[in-house]
Amino acid sequence: ADIISTVEFNHTGELLATGDKGGRVVIFQQEPESKNQPQCRGEYNVYSTFQSHEPEFDYLKSLEIEEKINKIRWLPQKNAAQFLLSTNDKTIKLWKISERDKRPEGYNLKEEDGRYRDPNSVTTLRVPVLRPMDLMVEASPRRVFANAHTYHINSISVNSDHETYLSADDLRINLWHLEITDRSFNIVDIKPANMEELTEVITAAEFHPDQCNTFVYSSSKGTIRLCDMRASALCDQHAKMFEEPEDPNNRSFFSEIISSISDVKFSHSGRYMMTRDYLSVKIWDLNMETRPVETYQVHEYLRSKLCSLYENDCIFDKFECCWNGNDSVVMTGSYNNFFRMFDRDYRQDVTFEASRENSKPRSVLKPRKISTGGKRKKDEISVDSLDFNKKILHTAWHPLDNIIAVATTNNLYIFQDKLN
Repeated sequence: ADIISTVEFNHTGELLATGDKGGRVVIFQQEPESKNQPQCRGEYNVYSTFQSHEPEFDYLKSLEIEEKINKIRWLPQKNAAQFLLSTNDKTIKLWKISERDKRPEGYNLKEEDGRYRDPNSVTTLRVPVLRPMDLMVEASPRRVFANAHTYHINSISVNSDHETYLSADDLRINLWHLEITDRSFNIVDIKPANMEELTEVITAAEFHPDQCNTFVYSSSKGTIRLCDMRASALCDQHAKMFEEPEDPNNRSFFSEIISSISDVKFSHSGRYMMTRDYLSVKIWDLNMETRPVETYQVHEYLRSKLCSLYENDCIFDKFECCWNGNDSVVMTGSYNNFFRMFDRDYRQDVTFEASRENSKPRSVLKPRKISTGGKRKKDEISVDSLDFNKKILHTAWHPLDNIIAVATTNNLYIFQDKLN
């Protein structure tokens, strides 16, 4: 139940939310920087924990609906409270997270412990006052968006108009208004009339960061379709389709499986988008559909191991990817609790490991090297000794700072760049 299933910073980076397999959401808050210790930038401490989803049972289909949180998305802050959307396989909820540090005292019609007084015994009129109290963080569900998805929800994405959001399952994408829970609009439906003709499913979907009419969705066949909601109400005809022709030299039995896209993310600038498939990260320019402008190999040394990865089901793992605040570096996870960073300007890449042994607080991470054959050097790790049960699927990057959150199976690591 403690297995972390999603990680997400809010728009300022002050809050970091994680969702887990047990349906819980844990929010961490960055402490303000202290003047006497400037090198110790704000650490993250637990701010609020609440149970977002409970296990349910679909009596019509005799299916258990697990409580695991698939995605969390923050809404831009408009007032003192914070709002976030969390979803499991079927139901999306809008949560309000608010602080209370005052409580009213001196009611006329009830005692301090909440019992009601007999109105006839009230002889004087009191003016209630607000008294300070210990800070309480409350999470309350404000909306529940249910019964719109036949299949499992894999993505939610808030629109730049801050009023609507999309939710995507294997075959359909729905558009919701944040205030309206009893209806949504179906904007993509790739379900064939005959399910035996099904050849691909939707794996991820996201709205453009500043064009409210544009969204993309990726498929298990390795294509990304960009749709324009101005064109028609049902966006089955895409405006653009991004697909890289396959290299015939790399063709194998596993080609279709490893070309499936597990994550798609627009850059903050809105000019590029990044996709993650099993072995690589690709950066696409929205103006060029024929091929990606950059391709980074995440763990090319696993290409020879695909057979055993297929047998232990790891080949179906869904790795996420993320951009840093100014779109110059991208990050994604790998096996053995490794995570990879690719610097787009200097064309450099680095591998780090998130583990208890080498991640003592305030210690500096050492880059890891993997030996792919031949003689293994002293500090290299051989491919055969990698642990495929330890994997980093979920990563997040602070929108303004070089602070990253990396989720191993049930540990959350927060790293920041070293200040000289």
